[in-house]
Parts: sequence; C-alpha cells; structure tokens
Amino acid sequence: MNIEKCYASIIESCGENLSRPGLDKTPARAAKAFEFLTRGYTQNLDDVINGALFPSNSNEIVLVQDIELYSLCEHHMLPFIGKAHVAYLPNGKVLGLSKVARIVDMYARRLQIQETLVTQIADTIQRVTDAKGVAVIIEAKHLCMMMRGVEKQNSIMKSSAMLGVFRDNQATRNELLALLSH
Repeated sequence: MNIEKCYASIIESCGENLSRPGLDKTPARAAKAFEFLTRGYTQNLDDVINGALFPSNSNEIVLVQDIELYSLCEHHMLPFIGKAHVAYLPNGKVLGLSKVARIVDMYARRLQIQETLVTQIADTIQRVTDAKGVAVIIEAKHLCMMMRGVEKQNSIMKSSAMLGVFRDNQATRNELLALLSH
C-alpha cells in the first residue's frame, strides 16, 4: 500500500469523509509532506559532503551552534523540534561549514529518537573528519510530550554525545561549554 492510500485509510478511520472539500486532496498532500519529512532515508553521506573536506592546520574548536532541526519521533511519529550544537577539534582537516548542518538534517529527517540522533551525528563527524574529538548537543521540544500523554508544554529535552577529547579532557569540555554559554 502506498503512503497516500495509508493516509486515506487513517483519515477515513477517524470517521471523516474524504470527498468533502478540504480533505479531498489531503492524502496526496500528506504523503508528499511525509516523504519530505523523511527524506533523510534517500540521502547518502558522500552526496551530502560532496567533497567539502579541506586540509587545515587549525587546532582549535570548531563549533556550529543553533542548527535548527526537525525530526519525527519513532514512537509516535510526532515532530520534535529544536537545535543542535556540533563541535569538533580538527586533526588536519576541516569540514565545509554547511556540511555540518546537512549532516544534522540527513539524520534528523528519519524516524528517530533524540538519544540516537546525537550519536549518529557525532559518529559521522568523527568518521568523516578523523577529529581529535566531537561533541553534539541537541535541545528539543517533543510534541509527543506536549500534545498527548503528560501534555507538558515547556519541557525541553537535552542530550549529548561526547567523543575523544570532549569526553576524556575536562578542560576541552569546559572550553566548549563556555563557548556555548555566550
């Protein structure tokens, strides 16, 4: 069964009439939206990076902060929305700035839990750059917690993945946290 037919079935099972104005084209629109929201499955890392890995003598933290992200919780298929902060300590090469955000998007645009998302991003940045360390912190609001269940509107989930010097060296971790607080 294709996605459009699935949405039609869901809408009808709610007791709605798919032939009424406003709903007659909704299954097609919803299917198109869902394909967009999960487009991370059709992307691959080589295409996302597109050769944007450059030699560099930099030995200071590279931080891309406040990268907007939109994902769907794999448990309820409801959105979680937030921002990612991605840092790495180069080891002879740097990644093109926009590629960091594109990596975040590639993984966020899959059915996901936030705890896995931070790890996927960190592991990928580590693998691609061979950095001395990688840190990823995500702050997000989860509609599965806001619209249903406990209905807590102001809750924010924060999760992190720390690799290399960000895990093993407290001074490096403290420097990152100081950068994030400004």
